[in-house]
Amino acid sequence: MTHVELREHLIRTGIAGDVATSRENNLDHYRSLANRDPHYMFGLSLEGAWSYRDILELMAKAAGVVADPEHREGQDTIDPDRTIEAVEKMGDVIAGVLSKENPRILFATGHPTGLLTIHMTLARLVAERGATLMSPAEGWSYWGTGFGRKRKIRYMDDVAMLDDRGSFVHTHDPAPMRAMLEELGDERPDLVIADHGWAGAAGEAGILTVGFADCNDPALFVGEAEGKIAVTVPLDDNVLPRYYAPLTNHLVERVVRAL
Repeated sequence: MTHVELREHLIRTGIAGDVATSRENNLDHYRSLANRDPHYMFGLSLEGAWSYRDILELMAKAAGVVADPEHREGQDTIDPDRTIEAVEKMGDVIAGVLSKENPRILFATGHPTGLLTIHMTLARLVAERGATLMSPAEGWSYWGTGFGRKRKIRYMDDVAMLDDRGSFVHTHDPAPMRAMLEELGDERPDLVIADHGWAGAAGEAGILTVGFADCNDPALFVGEAEGKIAVTVPLDDNVLPRYYAPLTNHLVERVVRAL
């Protein structure tokens, strides 16, 4: 698929272009991060002041949301060219890690109904290229905020997720990644490929981390601006899983070419 065809696909499927996330939702989350609401920080500690206006300005630059602060309701956007550019940068980072001897890579997602398909494809790729896929803290459980029973870490095809009585669930929580890294101790991964709090906690711990984020999840973009996240790919993180296939293929091709 050519760059133009991929760009058109991203727009047609709502991965980028006019996205489902509303402007009101985006701005509410930017305010929440500016107010240091832990739910929106994804396990990152922010070094800069990062006011609401600062975050909006960053998201316009990094993700392509509407820059005008007076645009307060209705449609918002992700720039498909920024999505493709970031995916290619992510591919270069992954290839750089794979070029090392016996690299250790850890995958995790807080969006099993959307992004899991990308993670599973990448996990197969890096395993075929000689990486060791890590699976620490499998079965670790905890009482998290906002739900009334224990959830636990479970892996499917070497991708970590949160399990709630047999169902994989959406989460922003950095606590599971922190538990995984605590169990690993000094045997840390060379790379974490993740999203949401899984990525934020890894980046905060000083691990090379690349991730995916929607335009209403500004924390990883701020983390990238502060040097804690290597690459953040802007995209709608919950379209039909099959829609991600062309973007995933482009990422895989970039990795293979860069090796």
